[in-house]
Amino acid sequence: MHKIDFELIEMTMDVMKYAIGRISHTKQKIGKPQKAEALKALVGETITQKGIGGENAFQLWKEHLAKANVPVDHPRNLAFVPAAPTRAAIMFDLVTSVSSIHGAYWMEGAGGIFCENEAMKWIVSLTGLPEGAFGVFTSGGTAANLSAIVTAREHWREDDTYKREKGLIITSIGAHSSIKAMAKVADVDILLVDSEEKLTGVNLRNTIDNLNFHQRKRLFAVVATGGTTNAGIIDDLTGIAEVCEREKLWFHVDAAYGGGALVADSVRHLFNGIEKADSITIDPHKWMFSPYDCGAVIYKRPELAKNAHSQQGSYLDIFKDEGAHGFNPTDYQIQLTRRVRGLPLWFSLATHGTDRYKEAVERGIELAQIAGKMIEENPNVELVREPSLSCVIFRRKGWKPQEYTNWTYDNHDKGFALVTPTKWKNGDIYETVSRFCFINPDTSEEDILMILDTMA
Repeated sequence: MHKIDFELIEMTMDVMKYAIGRISHTKQKIGKPQKAEALKALVGETITQKGIGGENAFQLWKEHLAKANVPVDHPRNLAFVPAAPTRAAIMFDLVTSVSSIHGAYWMEGAGGIFCENEAMKWIVSLTGLPEGAFGVFTSGGTAANLSAIVTAREHWREDDTYKREKGLIITSIGAHSSIKAMAKVADVDILLVDSEEKLTGVNLRNTIDNLNFHQRKRLFAVVATGGTTNAGIIDDLTGIAEVCEREKLWFHVDAAYGGGALVADSVRHLFNGIEKADSITIDPHKWMFSPYDCGAVIYKRPELAKNAHSQQGSYLDIFKDEGAHGFNPTDYQIQLTRRVRGLPLWFSLATHGTDRYKEAVERGIELAQIAGKMIEENPNVELVREPSLSCVIFRRKGWKPQEYTNWTYDNHDKGFALVTPTKWKNGDIYETVSRFCFINPDTSEEDILMILDTMA
């Protein structure tokens, strides 16, 4: 398996040809999933004692398996939070993999970690956090949020008063599902403020004032959102920061989706207050055009994260030695083993410059505004709320929930578009509606118009 022979060279050429085709494509099919049974019938047994050979396996991938995926960078994939990695970033993801760098410690990965840190400096500069703030790349928003909350909890428990207390955090119902998920893993309770619109400092103040004595004792952190996944809403970060400072609470901002918009002059003011956060999550694999998977967690005081996450072991001592001195990413988040997943972002930034990033993000915001105007002019649909960041929530007049689902599958089955329904809290009722999320600057006004026309 580890020998170099003619078959390996030939296989490498085939893979590179495929990669070149994928990177240089201008039109691609959106793809659709198939049931496991159907895929099994197409490809048969692929894992055998003797192997089926690289050429055969690669042919099965190209003919059948690749087509059962939905490319996140398709210009008419407007579901969830799609992605649009730059071609430079995709190319360097190949380099990242082939370089076989272990990105946990400087001793093993100094060159790669240096590049990651250069990209991280730029991200941190967007937040306005004070001198000394820094972060690391993670697998995504869930790992970043978990790393931040564990750091907050461990810092809180430095006071012996709270050693045996189960922590409590406050966020809103508009917060991303990963907040609930990571709270389970961290074994902390979560209190949800019942508002899908902007969480304000007043909302937070009232919620805290209504806690009982033991709840207030257990409260150690607040999670605000810098661009909700559902609607692109940015919480009142300044007001929340003021309450957190007064109440001595850790202030975390989950900007996994919206954080890319920090680079956009048109909306940067909406994030005022983020510079007061104790920690921030941003996903470069969303609106910073990096390949999956690449999240980031940033700390105002990184030493607190190091106290919480640095792993100890006799086999790890050498990494702490002066001879291996340097930045060790593993000390600041939950993973020990990690790839240098920030490398593709660094290469893309170095290739294109930050101005191009600003233009691409601004285009997503512009597309949302264009879609909003198209919806207002279309008699069949109407806006649920004004577009925010690159999210647009709208309803098809007269449709029931199942009609949204049928419409989604019909467009997807045709290989035309992937736009999925969501729910929006309207008073005491959760209404099924439709939603666009624009990330890809290659999405055109014609794409939007054609999608809306299918709702006629």
